[in-house]
Amino acid sequence: MNEPIRILSDLHLGHKISRIQTISALRPLIAGAGTVVFNGDTWQELATPFRKRASELLDHLQRLCTEEGAAAIFLSGNHDPGWPGPGWVELADGKIVIMHGDALFFDGSPWKREILVSGERVMELWNQHPRAHQDVEERLRVARKIARELCSVEHPTGRHLILRAWDAMLPPQRAAKMLDAWFTQASAGAKFCDAYFPNAEVLVIGHFHRAGSWTSEGRQVINTGSFTSPGRAHWVEWNDGWLSRGVIEESPESCKKGRTLGVWRWS
Repeated sequence: MNEPIRILSDLHLGHKISRIQTISALRPLIAGAGTVVFNGDTWQELATPFRKRASELLDHLQRLCTEEGAAAIFLSGNHDPGWPGPGWVELADGKIVIMHGDALFFDGSPWKREILVSGERVMELWNQHPRAHQDVEERLRVARKIARELCSVEHPTGRHLILRAWDAMLPPQRAAKMLDAWFTQASAGAKFCDAYFPNAEVLVIGHFHRAGSWTSEGRQVINTGSFTSPGRAHWVEWNDGWLSRGVIEESPESCKKGRTLGVWRWS
């Protein structure tokens, strides 16, 4: 891969709550990169109401990367599980692993209503892949099956806002599950590396829409956040043995690398 390698996630192109409404706004963020890794949930593959718009934006994004001379690598996420390939990227001889993050938890997105009421089906999908506890490719196959089969319920566009909000709050344990995932993502990431990437020192994820960097069991877990509110989007970059992370300065017209928050060096 050509450097610098820039890592972004959770653009959610086409979704009504995505802050990216025009792909041209991403040009400053893509410019200067040799490779851009889009780390899952780049577009709304599974959501019928958003798919046409999402597909158009995705095509434009791919053209923009070509115009800027940046190779684009798209990793699968729970909203776009259809991307081919292994679903992760390794840098620095495997010391840095990049993947979306839904596979960190047994049920992918434990806060989703469709997951909370389908525990038996999640177990059935796991049972179809007995090697998933040891083989990361099998583990990601389980995650993609969960994403496709237990995707979010689609409501008609005209559904009253109060009814939509009521649906979003049920079952009542959803909020607690979300908070638990936010605060345990680092320890879950460290345990995931223990099982599947024992040589990894850094895990770069998205999925949880909570940007940050945490140390757990000797590993650094970095989340690049999200381009949907109220989440904040961050960037991660690998270049010439240096790994760095920082905030993305956003406006409707332009997204660009903002201040650097952390830097790590590998010999």
